[in-house]
Amino acid sequence: MPNAVPDFVSPLNVAALESRLQELHQLTAMSPLFNPVSQLGLELSRQLENGQLGLDDLDRLIAELECESLQARASRLVRMVGPVDPAANAAAIRSAAQSGEFAQFVARWQRPFLHVVFTAHPTFLLSRAQTAAVVAAASSDDIAAATVCVAPHDRDAITLDYEHEEAMKALTHAQSARDRIVGEVLDAARAQWPKRWREVRPCPFRFATWVGYDMDGRTDIGWHTSIRYRLAEKAERLAGYAASLAAVAPELAARLARAGDRAATMAALFARDLSDPAALSEAANTLTADHPDKLTSLGPVIAELEAEARQADDDTARALLVTAAAMRADGLGMGWIHFRVNSSQLQNAIRRRIDPDGRLDLASQAALVRMRELLAEARPLRTNFAALAIENSTATRQFLAMAQILHHIDADTPIRMLVAECEQPTTVLAALYFAKLFGIADKVDVSPLFETESALEHGGRFMDALLAEEAYRDYAKGRGRVAIQTGFSDAGRFVGQIPAALAIERLHGRMAEAMAANGLGDVSALIFNTGGESMGRGCHPSSFADRVGWQMSPWARRRFVRAGIRLEPEVSFQGGDGYLSFGSPELALATLTRFAQNAPAEADPKAPTDPFYRRTDLSLDFYRAIRRVQQQHLASDTYSRAVTAFGLGLLNDTGSRKSRRQSDIAADRRMSLRQIRAIPHNAILQQLGYPVNVIAGFGTAADGNVEEIAALLRESDRGRQIVRLVRAANALASIKTVAAYGELYNSAFWASRPYRGDEAHISTASLTLAEYLTKDDRAGVFRRLVSRLRVDAVKLHRLLDLIPDEAPLADREHGRRLMGVLQAIRLALFQHMFLRAVQVPAFSRANDIAREDVLEMVFTLRVEDALAQLRRAFPTSFPAVSDFTVDEPSDWPDGGATGYTAIRRDFIDPIERAWQLSLRITTAIANEFGAHG
Repeated sequence: MPNAVPDFVSPLNVAALESRLQELHQLTAMSPLFNPVSQLGLELSRQLENGQLGLDDLDRLIAELECESLQARASRLVRMVGPVDPAANAAAIRSAAQSGEFAQFVARWQRPFLHVVFTAHPTFLLSRAQTAAVVAAASSDDIAAATVCVAPHDRDAITLDYEHEEAMKALTHAQSARDRIVGEVLDAARAQWPKRWREVRPCPFRFATWVGYDMDGRTDIGWHTSIRYRLAEKAERLAGYAASLAAVAPELAARLARAGDRAATMAALFARDLSDPAALSEAANTLTADHPDKLTSLGPVIAELEAEARQADDDTARALLVTAAAMRADGLGMGWIHFRVNSSQLQNAIRRRIDPDGRLDLASQAALVRMRELLAEARPLRTNFAALAIENSTATRQFLAMAQILHHIDADTPIRMLVAECEQPTTVLAALYFAKLFGIADKVDVSPLFETESALEHGGRFMDALLAEEAYRDYAKGRGRVAIQTGFSDAGRFVGQIPAALAIERLHGRMAEAMAANGLGDVSALIFNTGGESMGRGCHPSSFADRVGWQMSPWARRRFVRAGIRLEPEVSFQGGDGYLSFGSPELALATLTRFAQNAPAEADPKAPTDPFYRRTDLSLDFYRAIRRVQQQHLASDTYSRAVTAFGLGLLNDTGSRKSRRQSDIAADRRMSLRQIRAIPHNAILQQLGYPVNVIAGFGTAADGNVEEIAALLRESDRGRQIVRLVRAANALASIKTVAAYGELYNSAFWASRPYRGDEAHISTASLTLAEYLTKDDRAGVFRRLVSRLRVDAVKLHRLLDLIPDEAPLADREHGRRLMGVLQAIRLALFQHMFLRAVQVPAFSRANDIAREDVLEMVFTLRVEDALAQLRRAFPTSFPAVSDFTVDEPSDWPDGGATGYTAIRRDFIDPIERAWQLSLRITTAIANEFGAHG
């Protein structure tokens, strides 16, 4: 039997800890309740408290683990988007561009394979240096430690400007990659049709962003912020166009450069404090006034470029047409833009018009009738920046801002208006009303977002009702598309990731039926699937093909193809983890090439029906059973209490958008799950060691029919794809880790720790913790949750044993041990923090903050708040007599009082150091999952 309390060799290394964890795992055969992760954490804690280990030693261990996690992240990136070599990807594009018919070639390359949206949200996990290192390693396919591993200590404060800057970098790389693709397509056309290639107008990809325009759930983005960003984006894009034309059209390049300079000047004006009416008036009048360098449409410029290309030599024509293609795709900005509001904001705005007394149910038939009348009566109104400045309705203000952008910044490029939590057709009609009222309905695509359980359940009926409205059908025909958005993140939180994906897929199918039934087969279906880059947040970790097929399944695509409806798929790349795929021109080219090869808009209409959709007697019951388990967890006080036991303290600050909903800022002791946004909710599950929202219910749903379900999943492409997702999550999952976190709150653990007398130095602190935690419910909560997860997991393994593992991970066990070591070190750090916190001397109550409040802050990982209170209670910096120039001498203070330096050194500083180390572990764990969220 392995030694129960090992004498670790110093300095300790990761390999020794992995070996020790493997030894401890053997003991689970003797006692099923034995917890190797908890035991390793205890052993590290004992050595930390008795002085055998110091926080510097753990710092070195964490640095080694961080290095491995960054290598894992870079390797996963290469595996997903590779090959990364630009020559190989250019050859792949040339191969894809071979076609026997000119008309077929034009039809394929003149409409986008995909729209890519660069979004933000709290997903900027890595420091700039770490991001650059991962990108450099993946771009060069050199994943060595010397390339990837950098210190994390330069993490920036994540502001909206930071996020916008990063989005613009990703867009720049995407544009460069698309230019390369367009050039290859033109070359292929020239080789096949030497006399007609100049007629081709390639547009393989469109790009967009909502960074700086998304008002859903936040109040920190002013209308002037959006105007400033749009002007800055215009300036940056015009500078890019000018640079690309400098050698082949210098006069035009100079005109574009001057227009860019003018836009930059305007952006600077709108960056000032515009609360003064005079300052706003100056900025508005300067922007709206005529000026020789003012440019609001690229139509004439594109026509000029194409006319010159018809007369130029081949190489010059190619350069001109590549830039013209970029202009046609992006317009006068870095890409298209998406404004977003919440349905409640729109309802508040329209209520003023149709129900000023607040007596009408906006979901009623009466409200719908009144909305139809209002739409029919709507006549465009003139607006200006003064009207925008004084408007106090968030939704109305967004439409006014869009009107000013379309009138004075970019008159050509459409703007998306995303409506979150949209569950009533009346809400979409309200958005359409405001678009008509301000004269921009011909340039705005109103897009309802389906993400809540109710919205997904009733989404089909919603689409039937909306498309039955004559005013909406006329609008859709005028715009040439019906646009919707589906949110995998919130949907995956409320019903589980697998049921969410299947529900969204069904909604896609219902949309195809509704469009065909309502005579809209001649317009496009623009479907924005907003998955992030994390396991189960709408994307799939196994392969790029799985990523594409997970968000827009072949079954759903076939529904549109068979109905003759053109599909415009759109996906998000979210924050720091998503932007890695566009972190360099090489990675961006690889990513876009993979999309071109996997063609998200295409499907074989003659493909045989997948058994998953044919055997609905099995698959539908299976889906419903998984959803039922997920719903039970979400409704369970046990699950909610466990997930929120540490508040948001397990996570780094990774975005300018608050992780808690802004209406729930109060630091209550019991946080509701619905107060936490979807991304941090998913991230907490990963940090606790078990992605419940991906795995839970999959085994239970097959219970009693396991062999038939296994056979269906084996025979079905969709079924095997789902199994690959579950296996990827399960490879990193550890129920023992979840249990280990619960033991931190176990009064018996702390009471028993000094029992044998070998930890007398922390006996008083342990007993204080034990006594304090006798009233705490979290240990019991974790135990109940673990029991439920374990029963479900046993059933899961029975099911997976009947399904071949298509892609077994060669280093699976090493990865699991690495995760166990990370978790064990963090458990030791938390124990260190708990012990130090209860040893801090009592202090007087101040500002309604008592010692017990500070302890609870530490136990829920509100450590920064706790440290602030402790530093205030035990200051180390005081005014000195020598600071004053008084004449009378004094013998006091006599040096007998030394302040609180020792308390800071022995208790407060160690808590802070342990806390900072634990956050680095958070990053490493997220890297192993390949995501944050």
